[in-house]
Amino acid sequence: MKKKNRFSVPSKYIFAALALLCVGMMFASYSTGFAGSTLGRISGYVFVPFERGINTVGGWLRSRADSLEDLADAQAKNEELQSQVDELTLENSRLMQNQYRLEELEELYALDQTYSEYNKVAANIIASDSGNWFNTFVIDKGSSDGIQVDMNVIAGSGLVGIVTRVGDNWAQVRAIIDDMSNVSAQVLSTSDLCFVKGDLQLMENGLIQISQLRDPEGEASIGDTVVTSHVSDKYHSGILIGYINELTLDSNNLTRSGTLPPAVDFEHLHSVLVITDLKQSVDVEE
Repeated sequence: MKKKNRFSVPSKYIFAALALLCVGMMFASYSTGFAGSTLGRISGYVFVPFERGINTVGGWLRSRADSLEDLADAQAKNEELQSQVDELTLENSRLMQNQYRLEELEELYALDQTYSEYNKVAANIIASDSGNWFNTFVIDKGSSDGIQVDMNVIAGSGLVGIVTRVGDNWAQVRAIIDDMSNVSAQVLSTSDLCFVKGDLQLMENGLIQISQLRDPEGEASIGDTVVTSHVSDKYHSGILIGYINELTLDSNNLTRSGTLPPAVDFEHLHSVLVITDLKQSVDVEE
């Protein structure tokens, strides 16, 4: 026996019909003035819940729209604030660089005044060997600026090194911390002579070597100033090298050795002064 096909109406049509019925009943109720009549009561029972449902949905939609608008405003403000933060960060970086550059220039000016008896040329470092230290580097001044081999180089508070090679518009400098450097020096308070030798391995601790300190009376002590000596054939005398950090008696019981931190920050060099006066050498006839 065949089953009869059931007749069904889609729910969307039922909903539309109910909506039209409610609207019609509301119109009939208010147009005839029988709001309190049976028709009015029926329309109230049917229409009021429907109206409340519509109001609820409408309120929710308005709330969602307001939330989305607030979210869009917040995102726009956040992007604007982030842009301002980026600009301020960049400006702060520029100010810090300018401040460091100003301090460096002030330091070079003070150094120029300290060694005012010498003529000098300011130069910027444009290249250096790989590594943490400026033990050998290239400056942007050369023979066209009067730079010559063996000219002394200073920065910070004292001696940096010496010019070893020169081109038209560049020059190479070997610093006193380099393993190949050996500077004739003296303890300022006692005038006792010694040598200051570069040592990159020791420089990892911020120190370089003092050797062959001829101090028979044992007068030199920790903290004493060490400068270039008057007997050096390449370095002008009296340029600050550093301050004694440690001294020990050598096995010969005649000399002492030790260490000192250099007066120059060899990790953050940017500019230097080249003393353009060469140390005068005297040929001694035999």
